Amino acid sequence: MLTRIKNISAGIFLFILLALMVEFLNFSTSSVNEDTAFNQSYKVFPVPLPDTMNFAGEPVPMNHFEVREELEREMLVNTYWQSQIMLNIKKANRYFPVIEKILKKNGIPDDFKYLALAESGFTYKTSPAGAVGFWQIVKATAIANGLEVGKDVDERDNLKKSTEAACKYFKEAYQHFHNWTLAAASYNMGMAGMARAIQFQKQASYYDLGLNSETTRYIYRILALKEIQSNPQKFGFYIKNSDLYPPIPTIEVNVDSSITSLADYAISMHVNYRILKILNPWLLTSSLPNPERKTYTISLPETGVTLVDLGEDIVYNDSVKPNECLMDTSMKVQNSCSSKTITYVVKPDETIETIAKKYNVSIEQIRSWNSLTDSSSIHAGDEIILFKDQK
Repeated sequence: MLTRIKNISAGIFLFILLALMVEFLNFSTSSVNEDTAFNQSYKVFPVPLPDTMNFAGEPVPMNHFEVREELEREMLVNTYWQSQIMLNIKKANRYFPVIEKILKKNGIPDDFKYLALAESGFTYKTSPAGAVGFWQIVKATAIANGLEVGKDVDERDNLKKSTEAACKYFKEAYQHFHNWTLAAASYNMGMAGMARAIQFQKQASYYDLGLNSETTRYIYRILALKEIQSNPQKFGFYIKNSDLYPPIPTIEVNVDSSITSLADYAISMHVNYRILKILNPWLLTSSLPNPERKTYTISLPETGVTLVDLGEDIVYNDSVKPNECLMDTSMKVQNSCSSKTITYVVKPDETIETIAKKYNVSIEQIRSWNSLTDSSSIHAGDEIILFKDQK
């Protein structure tokens, strides 16, 4: 009897073991097939490093192991950030020619154009530290180098003027350090910070200095962008000329008086407000107060220019006319074809309730039209929008 039980137990054990082996083999076969398919369609390789490199004609010590490793880090990060590099290459075709011309005029090496690319990716933005524009200039540096920074105008977002200001900085930094690489690195950490590091460490080469992590990466990132932008196909980026963003053909108009409405001004110049703001991002608000009668240069699209390189009938000048259903905006009332849009200035002691009753609309409509929450209040002098059906 005992022998029989042992035989049954052994049989069950063998059956379970056999079932597990079959399942394992099925899983292994499935995994191999999946891995094979994955490996056939996805491959990642180390990026090739050049044997020699230079920044602004100054050699990079590529025989130093830490230099190669720092550069490789930035080459890998940027090469495999394909979407951003693709945009960089496309945008550079539009903005590099403007920057290159100004750098050359000021005697600044051409490689400095990659600083603007590294700083902003050619995107108008404001950093957490308050740096603005393609060159990411802080307010104090902007003012020190002749840029206007105010509520209505911020010339850090003016490509030509901000590039001129950056050139002033580079020239001054070069006078202090007598080295373009150090001048470029100081753009990230400041001239004083760079001077203190050189003085304390008693080293005169960027590549021999121990700096903060951001500045340590700064020059290597610029070198990586330079290498990739200069040899895009080497790193797997294939872009036709027609894929590049072409320079926008513009004309420049000088203005030495105030503009109360940039929307009206745009229409008078046969463009729309959107295009005006795209071409002049330094205009921060909807007007241009100019009590001192300074001369500002406004960019407008050149008339009748088609982008023939794209093989399409595309133009940059948006010729527009005011909607025939709209009246003069200076009247603060625009009569559309189906309704009347009223810009209402709140008077003292008025509330949403009293205004709603006055215009025979609901409180909820006023809140909805003006994105006001239930807890929002209005005050004398505020402007709100009201819509009234035509009668």
